[in-house]
Formats: sequence, structure tokens, C-alpha cells
Amino acid sequence: MTPADVSEIWSMLDRDYLAAVARSHTNPVFATISGAHLYGFASPDSDVDLRGAFVQPLSDVLGLQPSRETITVEDKSRLDLDWVAHDVRKFARMMVNHNGYVLEQLFSPLVVVTSDAHQELLALGRGCVTRPTVRHYLGFARGRRLRLAEPAPTVKHLLYAYRVYLSGIHLMQTGEVVAHLPTLNQRFRLTTVDELIARKRAGAEKMLLAADELAQHARWLDELESQLHAAHDASALPNEATSVAALNDLVIRVRMTESRGL
Repeated sequence: MTPADVSEIWSMLDRDYLAAVARSHTNPVFATISGAHLYGFASPDSDVDLRGAFVQPLSDVLGLQPSRETITVEDKSRLDLDWVAHDVRKFARMMVNHNGYVLEQLFSPLVVVTSDAHQELLALGRGCVTRPTVRHYLGFARGRRLRLAEPAPTVKHLLYAYRVYLSGIHLMQTGEVVAHLPTLNQRFRLTTVDELIARKRAGAEKMLLAADELAQHARWLDELESQLHAAHDASALPNEATSVAALNDLVIRVRMTESRGL
């Protein structure tokens, strides 16, 4: 995602308002934008997916009652916004367990709230990019394709399928976490993807796909799935995260810092 791409997104969103929502409900380690805005095909009616990590108070973690490791806040006062965040310990556990979804949130260039701990997570997150992360992309693609097989498939559903395949192939081949479809397509050069993005951005989020059009895309998606399997087979990425110990130390340090009110 280029600086121009980032600027375009911020011209559509109120960053200060998003930061205020994140801080009003949690002590965030970071908050970033995910969803269609991150993927590069947001349209005027797209909702806003705010994602990140926060720090639970030490008293909540050590107390008698089970602590809440995930918060979900819906705010429709100014736009269709949902803020989903995990406690830093849970977030780190997901990072080391081949979870491509949280890695995309972590590496999102659309940063709403950051901190020193966020910068450390970014550095350690590079050690969490593994070969088994392919399971996330294959599973996500399978879900998108099931939706395309249901009645009334749309341009949006099709773009999500392309996005996840290209992200997965790119990650397996390069070790880079990239979720922005226009950036990915600079490498893959699929003309049909550019055309679909233009339709989606024009407000065609719910535009139905014709049967013959969908059949052709199904063949192209089959080819991308084969490429994803091949990229995984040839990948030099590690099979396990290499930054587990350092992440453990960071989680403890962040928790203790919060308990001292620093």
C-alpha cells in the first residue's frame, strides 16, 4: 500500500474519532483498520472494521471471575463501525498459532492507535509468519467460495476470494503479510481483478454476478488455489513461530507496566 493509498483511506475516515472509540472502551496497545478499507476495495457504503489489542488490568487477570479477553463494540452513531480487540496475551497466542487474520491486523498500514508495545509486536510478528499459516488462507478461501455458490453472489464476495488467494500465495513465497489487493495485483497482473475493484468502488457492492461470469471466475479461482498449494509446498518459511519466548517476555512486561499505571 503506497502513501497515496493510505491518504485516500484517511480522506474517507475520521482517524481521531476512531481513536476516541478505541480508547473509550479499552487501554489499546494498537488499533488498525481491517476489512474492505485495508483490502483496497472500500465503497461509500462499506462498514469500518477497527481491530487491535488491549491490556487487561492485572486485577482482572488475577481475580476470581474469568477475565474478558476479547471486547466487541458496535458504534453506529456516526458510521457503521465495529471495534474488536483481544487482550495482548490472547493476541500473542494467536500470533504464534499461524493465525493470518491477526497478522494482517498487526501489519495493517492503516494505524489508528500505536504504542511502543505495538512497535515491538511488529518486530516480533515477523517471526510468526509460518508455513502452516496457509491453513488460514485455504480455510478463508473455502468459506468465500461456499458463499459464491449460494444464491445472489456479488462482486464483493468474489473480491474477497481473490484477495485471500493472492495474499496467501504472496505470503508463502515472500514471507510478507500483504492484504491490499491492488498492491498484490501489481505483481499478479490479473486484469479481471482490476475490473472487479472498479465495480466495487463505484458502489456495486451488491451487484449480482451472472452465471456465465461466475463460472469463468470459478475456473480462475481453481487455478489460484493450485498455485497456493504449490507455493506452500515450495515455501522456505519455518513450521513454527521463532519469536515465542520474546513475545512471552513482552506480554509480561506490558502487563506489569499497566499495573503500575505507567
